[in-house]
Amino acid sequence: MSTRTAAPTRREQILKEAARLFAERGFHGVGVDEIGAAVGISGPGLYRHFAGKDAMLAELLVGISGRLLEGGRQRVRGAGAAPRPMGAPGVTPVAPDPDAVLASLIDGHIDFALDDRPLITLHDRELDRLRDSDRKLVRQLQRQYVELWVGVVREVHPGVPEAQARGAVHAVFGLLNSTPHLGSYGTGLPGRTAMESLLRRLAHGAFAALGDPGGEPAGEPAGDCAREPAGDLSGNRDEGHSPYT
Repeated sequence: MSTRTAAPTRREQILKEAARLFAERGFHGVGVDEIGAAVGISGPGLYRHFAGKDAMLAELLVGISGRLLEGGRQRVRGAGAAPRPMGAPGVTPVAPDPDAVLASLIDGHIDFALDDRPLITLHDRELDRLRDSDRKLVRQLQRQYVELWVGVVREVHPGVPEAQARGAVHAVFGLLNSTPHLGSYGTGLPGRTAMESLLRRLAHGAFAALGDPGGEPAGEPAGDCAREPAGDLSGNRDEGHSPYT
């Protein structure tokens, strides 16, 4: 499920251009007039949609965190479920296949990582500019998204400790969300379709490594990572990692 809509509203157009400009030049390097010019309206006209740049930033970061979580939940509900024909109430849906659910989650996050790269940059640079309440909401949504993945990964690999599964999820997020560093397609890099395929293979390979009992370095028990609480982007130990890292 893509994090983008097929026919963006004017408000969504404003947010898209704001994200692009903020990511390219920094939050304080962009004026309201410049955002307005990018969507063909006057700077003051933006105030009919947003109270200011701070409101745009909050909606961008809270909004993408919410869409990722809801999209993930929909994929968990929908992957592998058998259809229910009309007038056949006795048909029992098949339990979703954990491998199919994980594959669907990976595909959805790859769409985000390739199509919404400015939001990854924006999160890394500007999250601390949000009000405390908005920043806490972003973290709450992100933690729920991470735990959604952890639950699915442990269904695919039931013998893997929870902390190790969580570490794998964060590692895959780090892999997929490296896309802002790719530059433009066609400059020595594969195109979008090829990049999507490559990221998919890498993500599946990373999770497959959890099922390799010979992959644990000698002298490093699998559960050791449980002693280290997760940290946020700034290294704090009490808020949990972001799916943007």
